[in-house]
Amino acid sequence: MKTLAGKTLFITGASRGIGLAIATRAAADGANIVLVAKTTEPNPKLPGTLYSAAAEVEAAGGQALAVPTDIRDEAAVLAAVQAGVARFGGIDILVNNASAISLTPTPATPMKRFDLMFGVNVRGTYLCTQACLPELVKSAQAGRNPHVLNMSPPLNMREHWFAPHVAYTMAKYGMSECTLGHAGEFRPLGIAVNSLWPRTPIATAALQMIPGVDLDRCRTPQILADAAMFILTSDARSTTGQFFIDDDVLRHHGVTDLDRYAVKPGTTDFLPDFFID
Repeated sequence: MKTLAGKTLFITGASRGIGLAIATRAAADGANIVLVAKTTEPNPKLPGTLYSAAAEVEAAGGQALAVPTDIRDEAAVLAAVQAGVARFGGIDILVNNASAISLTPTPATPMKRFDLMFGVNVRGTYLCTQACLPELVKSAQAGRNPHVLNMSPPLNMREHWFAPHVAYTMAKYGMSECTLGHAGEFRPLGIAVNSLWPRTPIATAALQMIPGVDLDRCRTPQILADAAMFILTSDARSTTGQFFIDDDVLRHHGVTDLDRYAVKPGTTDFLPDFFID
């Protein structure tokens, strides 16, 4: 397998969960990680901060730069990109992982929550992509195989996936529409843009805050981290515009022991994740 040694990744929502898992997995290859998130102070409900994440990245073998950032803020995002360039000399990979969720019907979705989901999921993804683009172009010109990876689902236009939580579905699909559009826009530049989504719910601290979820029927964030590595080391000129599912990626690359990713080893009746029939 190719590695990410010497590559620089800009990862949003990197203080915990899936973002941190991708960061530490890339760090094990010797990558440089620009960690972008809002959490700088410990939260008893959501363990982990930007600085504890940076410590984990460096312990895993990478170089870390923690940049407190609200990805809805254009000036803050541009400053974070420039900080990463100043520290590491450029950006080769963008992982748009940060996301806000509210699984609520229309009457129970205040516009403040609606705006948060669209601000983080759609605006944040678009803004970070736009801000990193000049560096990704330079990476392509230098033959460094640049990628954008959005943590968003395949575009499944069934009423079933919209009706219970219209606002959340639109916000997540907005990220996926960035994948579809930017893949075509950036293909001539040699920059890959893909999406990655889990087959099952992923046991993160945020998931634990959703009532009624049986964590024993979930998988760990490591499955997405390992799948992401295969995508991010693939040829950017040919692997773009795809909506990947984590276990499909792993099986395609010969990984047959998926039990290692189960929260409870031996589980076969995993919960299904959203947006996958």
